[in-house]
Amino acid sequence: MMARAIAQHTLVSEVKRVLILVVMVAGTVALIVGCERSVNRTSSKLTPQAEPLAQPKSLQQVGAPVEMTRAAIPADNPQTPEKISLGQRLFFDRRLSVDGTVSCSTCHDPARAFTDRKPTSVGIKGRVGQRNAPTVLNTLYNKTQFWDGRVNTLEEQAPLPIVNSVEMGQPNLDAAVAQIAAVGDYQQAFRVVFGRPPNGPDLLQAISSYERTQLSFNSPFDHFIAGDKSAIDDSAKRGWELFNNQARCNKCHALTDTQRDVTVFTDNDFHNIGIGIIRHNVVALARQAEQLIKSGDTSAIDHAAIQTDMSALGRFLITKKERDIASFKTPDIRNVLVTAPYFHDGSQETLWDVIDHYNKGDGLQNPYLDEDIQPLSLTENDIDDLVAFLASLTSANYQDQGATELARQRAVSRTNRPQRDTARAFGPKAPRPTPPK
Repeated sequence: MMARAIAQHTLVSEVKRVLILVVMVAGTVALIVGCERSVNRTSSKLTPQAEPLAQPKSLQQVGAPVEMTRAAIPADNPQTPEKISLGQRLFFDRRLSVDGTVSCSTCHDPARAFTDRKPTSVGIKGRVGQRNAPTVLNTLYNKTQFWDGRVNTLEEQAPLPIVNSVEMGQPNLDAAVAQIAAVGDYQQAFRVVFGRPPNGPDLLQAISSYERTQLSFNSPFDHFIAGDKSAIDDSAKRGWELFNNQARCNKCHALTDTQRDVTVFTDNDFHNIGIGIIRHNVVALARQAEQLIKSGDTSAIDHAAIQTDMSALGRFLITKKERDIASFKTPDIRNVLVTAPYFHDGSQETLWDVIDHYNKGDGLQNPYLDEDIQPLSLTENDIDDLVAFLASLTSANYQDQGATELARQRAVSRTNRPQRDTARAFGPKAPRPTPPK
């Protein structure tokens, strides 16, 4: 009995230190303390849940938006220390998958900036999906979730991987809850946090609460914007100017030509940037999707996006509007250096590949290409400067990884540049073909 009491107490009160968030919920100020387990940080036996990079993050980071963070906490799911701690344990628990092999952290590993660094994610029994795993970092600020924006909130997002047969494979959410409910510690923790036994809605709220603690700012660029002009080098400074002018990155990643967004670097919109459209007959796929998927059927859309070639249709799966064919959400590019490979299908290995893709105005024969995609006439020095700027968006927690990854990508770029096409980059914009009937 004493051992059980100690275990229950440990689960409920794992809160140790690290995060103090003041959030305004329904007019009340709530002090939210994150959790860090009392562990030997130098131990090689740390569980993923206990790794320092897994812990809730402080709002007191240079560049972190206080008011935006307050606004991102929903009134019907306020943060509490116990709920965050419970959500953290659930995020790393493989019992949420049908065969006990996959957790949320399998595809969103804190040690990999909450990604898996694979082109597309691998679920139970080695099943491979169609989409690249986006980072959890700063997802609390997203207006929609997933590459196609098929849901709006983290609470709506959380159950879909659990019940997708390629990802975690549960037949339904209740089956996942049943596996969790069989653990006595969870029974106690759910009663402490929610006042009732484990159930689906509460499980999703707990996981979402933990995910909302994953703020990631405090990069060299943040220090530069805050006034430390020596925080980034001259190459990164030139890259920042290119980002907002000739390279046209600001068209999707920084709002407007006159108002630069230095917080989340996304317009929260969807764009066809010419990725994957050559490999797929998207017109035929669109017709198939119209017949098979009813608008608003999130489960069917999730199946198509992860398990079929209809994944290439992107936002069209949700809106059924022709202009949205092969359009995908603009990602936040913070920590982009350490979240390779890139784009919704993980098709590009390095940041040099990404910029080469945009530099040549890729998307020939693409009738749905975004109007802002065009040849950019960037020189090799320009591309290096843009990469230097993107590297400066790496948060302090990932600085060492970033340095290693930058060296790796630079070495690859010197010998392998499959997307480079200098003639097209400095040529005129090709006429866009008319969409087929």
